[in-house]
Amino acid sequence: MICRVSSTVEYIFLAAAVFVSLLTAAVFLFLLFFGLPLLQSGQLTELLFSSWSPGKGVYGLYPMLVTSTLLAVLSMLISFPISLGTSFLITSLAPLKIRQILMGAVRVMTGIPTVVYSFAALFLLVPIMRNIFGHGTGMSILTASPVLALVTAPTMILFFVSSLNKVPASYTLAADALGGSQVQKLLYVMVPQAWPGILNGTLLGFGRAIGDTMVSLMLAGNSPAYPDSITDPARTLTAHIALTMAYDFDSMEFKSIFVCGLSLYLITAILMLLFRLMTSHVSKNL
Repeated sequence: MICRVSSTVEYIFLAAAVFVSLLTAAVFLFLLFFGLPLLQSGQLTELLFSSWSPGKGVYGLYPMLVTSTLLAVLSMLISFPISLGTSFLITSLAPLKIRQILMGAVRVMTGIPTVVYSFAALFLLVPIMRNIFGHGTGMSILTASPVLALVTAPTMILFFVSSLNKVPASYTLAADALGGSQVQKLLYVMVPQAWPGILNGTLLGFGRAIGDTMVSLMLAGNSPAYPDSITDPARTLTAHIALTMAYDFDSMEFKSIFVCGLSLYLITAILMLLFRLMTSHVSKNL
């Protein structure tokens, strides 16, 4: 009876995995189908490497590509050390009571909608940034990046904590027997064993950062011009999809939306593949 139930559960999980895989492939084919005319006409290069100026008949996505990448990288530079440090506190360094409070707070943060963070930053952070720089609206890449870091951090922390907690107890007990401190045990025993999970958490955080819409839509300024610095207002690919309204389905403005989606899809897929290959290569050499 137990074997039959176990087999049934395995089939359910297998069916779910196959369904998700097919759904992911279907999304890619959907984007490719609508973007195919651009690939066949040779206009893809113009879309990817020119500016956005519909009044002049130019529908380039290059400024949005740069902004999406820059904003995601900046947010990860802020979020990664904070997430890693918090996971160290939760797993080893902080007293038990503090660990429980931190873990509870992180779990609550994962359930808060992104728009709540953005709305709060709109009234709290934007005026501060406007006063600091003394010009503009205060909405910029620099304004959006710490809020995006706050959005991605809880997910990364949960991954990091889970990976660190999965380190075999025999390893940590051996470090204790050798007289290692908590910091030494963490840095020289737990982190080297947990790094694949840390890498996966970082990848997931980057994917969340580059695919987020509300933070960039509400805080980055939504300027389609190429940003000269991180203090300039700019527009990401996701915000561009949300803002671009085209009622003529044959227009380049409409087709450019699918190129945006295809670009985001491919960027995430390529990064995931590279991380997987790197993880596999390092694991074989250990």
